Amino acid sequence: MRVISGNQKGTVLKAVPGMGTRPTTDKVKEAIFNMIGPYFTNGRALDLYAGSGGLGIEALSRGMEKSVFVDRDAKALQTVKQNLKKCGLQHKSEVFRNDADRALNALAKRGLAFDAIFLDPPYKKQKLAEMLAYIAAHDLLFENGFVVCEHDAGLKLPESAGNLSVYKRANYGITGITIYTNKGVENHGKDSDLPGEL
Repeated sequence: MRVISGNQKGTVLKAVPGMGTRPTTDKVKEAIFNMIGPYFTNGRALDLYAGSGGLGIEALSRGMEKSVFVDRDAKALQTVKQNLKKCGLQHKSEVFRNDADRALNALAKRGLAFDAIFLDPPYKKQKLAEMLAYIAAHDLLFENGFVVCEHDAGLKLPESAGNLSVYKRANYGITGITIYTNKGVENHGKDSDLPGEL
């Protein structure tokens, strides 16, 4: 597992120990960023089921200014911190241990919004439709931003959720990717700094 492109291209990332986390493959990661980027000028990303932090780190490498990493697993967060240190990206990141639902609630209360949100929950515990509805209802995605959902290839997510509508769909083996964009009324998320705690 490595950083595919950008200023950290080629950096090998550590995987989370054990079998509890399923990392996004390099092939799928490259496909995702070719669909939403491939490069960015500033912007803020949220890696909600961070695992090793590969998606949020890739976003930073390709030009995002800041990334928030959230995971409920202590081993995962330790791995994220190690990978950020290896890439020299600690100053552009915040890492939090929290449940995804609680993290979204905390971010909404702070009025934060993002240019890219990555949702890659465990396939057997996915509530992606509900999470998309929450993101839309609480203005967590900036206008023209993207929500990237990684899921079982057999799952078909809804065409829309509030102001979010499907931008692209693709399958890669057992992995499905559905990307939403916000083309609705511009939201009022604050362009403030990263949250102090979640």
